[in-house]
Amino acid sequence: MSSLRIGVDVGGTFTDFVLVDEARGRVLTGKRLTTPEDPGRAILDGITRLLDEAAASIGDVRQVVHGTTLVTNTVIERKGARIGLITTRGFRDNLEMGREMRYDLYDLALEKPEPLVPRPRRHVVTERLDASGRVLRQLDEAEVRDAARALKAQGVEAVAVCLLHSYLDPAHERRVGAILAEELPDVPVTLSSDVAPDIREYDRANTACVNAYVQPLMDRYLAKLEGELRRRGLAGPLHLMLSAGGIATVRHARANPVQLIESGPAAGAMAAMHVGAACGLSEMISFDMGGTTAKMCLIEGGEAEHASTFEAARVRRFKKGSGLPLKVPVIDLIEIGAGGGSIAAMNAMGLLTVGPESAGSVPGPVCYGRGGARPTVTDADLLLGYLSPDYFLGGEMGLDRAAVERAVQETLAGPLGMSVLEVAAGIHAVVNENMAAATRMYIAEKGRDPRRYALLAFGGAGPVHAYGLAKLLKLSRIVVPAGAGVASALGFLVAAPAIDLVRSGIRRLSNVDWAEVSRHFAAMEAEARALLVETGAAEGDVAFRRTADMRFVGQGFDIPVPLPDTLDADSVQAAFTEAYQRLFDRRIEGLPSEVLSWRLHATASRPQVPATLGASIGGDPRKGTRQAWFAQTGLVETAVYDRYRLAPDVVLHGPAVVEERESTTVIGPDSRFTLDPHGNLVIDIEG
Repeated sequence: MSSLRIGVDVGGTFTDFVLVDEARGRVLTGKRLTTPEDPGRAILDGITRLLDEAAASIGDVRQVVHGTTLVTNTVIERKGARIGLITTRGFRDNLEMGREMRYDLYDLALEKPEPLVPRPRRHVVTERLDASGRVLRQLDEAEVRDAARALKAQGVEAVAVCLLHSYLDPAHERRVGAILAEELPDVPVTLSSDVAPDIREYDRANTACVNAYVQPLMDRYLAKLEGELRRRGLAGPLHLMLSAGGIATVRHARANPVQLIESGPAAGAMAAMHVGAACGLSEMISFDMGGTTAKMCLIEGGEAEHASTFEAARVRRFKKGSGLPLKVPVIDLIEIGAGGGSIAAMNAMGLLTVGPESAGSVPGPVCYGRGGARPTVTDADLLLGYLSPDYFLGGEMGLDRAAVERAVQETLAGPLGMSVLEVAAGIHAVVNENMAAATRMYIAEKGRDPRRYALLAFGGAGPVHAYGLAKLLKLSRIVVPAGAGVASALGFLVAAPAIDLVRSGIRRLSNVDWAEVSRHFAAMEAEARALLVETGAAEGDVAFRRTADMRFVGQGFDIPVPLPDTLDADSVQAAFTEAYQRLFDRRIEGLPSEVLSWRLHATASRPQVPATLGASIGGDPRKGTRQAWFAQTGLVETAVYDRYRLAPDVVLHGPAVVEERESTTVIGPDSRFTLDPHGNLVIDIEG
């Protein structure tokens, strides 16, 4: 049986690759600039090169696992399909009314997210269920056919269907889907009861619309990519990373592309859990900084937290409430516009700002020499001595320092009345503070103290900025895994087949029919097991975790509650009380509670991947010295080390720069560092 597996992570700036040879226990990595006009080109070129390095052919590959930002970018850039919506009469304007809440109370020019479906393409039909699922009005099929013909005349490429309370009884939605298949046979249809059978119609409608909006594009993209891999000789499956950290088949991804909206960030969290388990760390802040964004995820007890909602395409990118709320299972993390490609500028008040706008891979930072003219974080890191102009991507790509100096002088240093070095230090400080502020808020919302955690840094820019971020958060330990620049791609290969399912319906806990609940879970378990077996899991190798969304009667929002093995009112109430106290540090007795949704997380075993990604090749690790800037010292002569030659358990001291092919680690003057037995760089900040 073939032992090669390949992970591919398509980011906004770079496409990362990891090849795991399970038979030989070795790992190869690669990195290429993303080709946004045709992402598949960079994927195929990178796989070919990686296989050449491994002296193997694509026929030797047992599995390719892929994650992409294509879904989220399509929604943000509004480049998806021309779609229509069919909904219950009286709810045509639901997408515009939203939750009737202002995400910024004091902004008089508040901008709301535009619905993906304009009003003329939103059609209503007569039907109605009540909140218990009882039919109040039967579906008017003649109106459905009229709506279908109107949508055909409007030239829609996909249709979303969201009827009120269809999560309780999908019969009306399924009948609408059947009629649309007759009237519009070549147009894909998304039913909200299929992609998000969950309470809250605004969120459910958005989820169905986003799925329909990206489905034609993703269908073409995945069909083309899978077809080209097959043509080149791939015999194993192509799998996709889901936003909740599991992997799924191409068939499932083509039907439910909305579940891929956070597939790249999810892979980073999976990689962090894998590395943490290998080096004995269970309490971590996962820090993944790439070319466009930085992602932070809290990992406790060796596991990342999950959420059942996600907000896409924010009008103000990092302002909660300014985007489209989706009912999609995701790994709970925070993402901000801070990456190597984040552009530095001067605002109207004459202050230095960094991001969220990014130079991406085209034209990229100034130092790439590909037409970029506006200084970025990567350009600043080059000027500060953190990056080598001759060893970027292992020497494959030279960096133009002189061009950066000219661009910084003309666009920032001159207007600000500062030196080029001062501006570069300012860019580095501003982006670090942006990330620290977001991380503090993210952790504080969970009632945690960041000082309890180690920082696990990866991504192309993560190890460069980890020391500065750790100082701001008052963290004492940083861990940088081997191959840190492509760790997200490794995350695809350590992720297990997994799926999340839900059944909704508000019930007071005292009125719950526990036999009905058992039937719900039995049906979900059977569905989940079939999906995971299709992904390649053994039927007996599927584990389940049950949770419920609960609240006190009268509250507007709910919390996730892990369920006990025995389901009855007393045990579930006890679980809710404990979860509520853990979250809010408050124990409330005697108030009635209710359940909104029953959730099932199903997963198979995680694949085994070598914990050590690369052994030391021996020799003198010191490559020389160069001037690098630190807040404590200014420019100082700094030792430069070759990571591939570092020996385990040898303690060295900063200031230092440790270089590897896909990333560079910056270590401050108040730090010591060593390589652990698994090849992870462990940095301890003194004091």
